[in-house]
Amino acid sequence: MSLILNVLWLVFGGVWMAVGWLFAALLMAISIVGLPWARSAVVMAGYCLLPFGMQAVDRTEVSGPDIGTGALGTLGNVLWLVLAGWWLALGHLISAVLMAVTIIGLPFAWAHLKLAGFALWPVGKTIVPR
Repeated sequence: MSLILNVLWLVFGGVWMAVGWLFAALLMAISIVGLPWARSAVVMAGYCLLPFGMQAVDRTEVSGPDIGTGALGTLGNVLWLVLAGWWLALGHLISAVLMAVTIIGLPFAWAHLKLAGFALWPVGKTIVPR
């Protein structure tokens, strides 16, 4: 079932949001200051391409605490929110509203809402199979 949902997701706009995430990663990588956030944006682009059957969890649950899960991770998330997180989350929210217009689009709207929440605070999280 995840395969079918992921294929339909790609056809109905998942690719465009992944491109948005890759564009954010590129902007972060170009500005040397944003390099630490570029990795989070690339991970999120992969999650945005195939969201069904995957979930975002804190990295502390998977690999234990590290530099991105403590106070520096919180600071990184605040900076991310200001620089790129809000407009990516807004893109997901708009996509969710457009998908929720039809009954068939409801699973995709729900996926966009999950991605919008993750877009606001991605540092210190990782993607794992459900």
